[in-house]
Amino acid sequence: MIDVPGAFDVGAHAYDSLVGANPGYHDHLRISARRMRIADGGRGLRLLDAGCGTGLSTAALLTAAPHAEVIAVDASAGMLAEAAAKSWPETVRFVHSPIEDIADAGVHGPFDGIFAAYLLRNLTDPDAQLRRFREMLRPGATLAVHEYSVRDSRAAKAIWNVVCWGIIVPSGWLQTRDSTLYRHLWRSVNGFDGAAAFQRRLAAAGFAGVHSETMPGWQRDIVHTFLADVPR
Repeated sequence: MIDVPGAFDVGAHAYDSLVGANPGYHDHLRISARRMRIADGGRGLRLLDAGCGTGLSTAALLTAAPHAEVIAVDASAGMLAEAAAKSWPETVRFVHSPIEDIADAGVHGPFDGIFAAYLLRNLTDPDAQLRRFREMLRPGATLAVHEYSVRDSRAAKAIWNVVCWGIIVPSGWLQTRDSTLYRHLWRSVNGFDGAAAFQRRLAAAGFAGVHSETMPGWQRDIVHTFLADVPR
């Protein structure tokens, strides 16, 4: 198993340019953030961006909740350095920590919402982390998981493999001269839950109202928003 934070450290300097070449990448993050239906622009609310990377998910969350306090956490120092170099409102705070250890880094609930983009499939024990997320959320609050999931669609899986080996892996190698991160991306997406299985995983972790919505365009049935609420 690869050192995932270390692989992201290597690719951090090229990450934004690579994903920027992906049509819809930023729009899809914003779509998932809006699907959380955060009231009143997040005024008076406290949100967690779990696995914030270079801050692209943080920026998407701010479009849906411009007035919220946002704590953004990532395990990769390289990715966080890229995030911190950008301009942010005073309501945003970045924390360097594996998501499993954020309590040791001084990050505690309760939160009014959690946004986790491209995170869960990189964790050793996603079930334990989902239970932690539920415990960190206020009753009635929403967890939004923005994630690749292709196992339920033969067409989606075929498109994903073609795009990975035709574009993502070679482009990543050209930018960084290291394909470790991009091979991991290909492998981890193929190995991750189908959408139905991940919804069952969320329900087993104690969430209610579990459902998913996919994205428009070429990433239909490839990228999904999984939404789950803490029972009131």
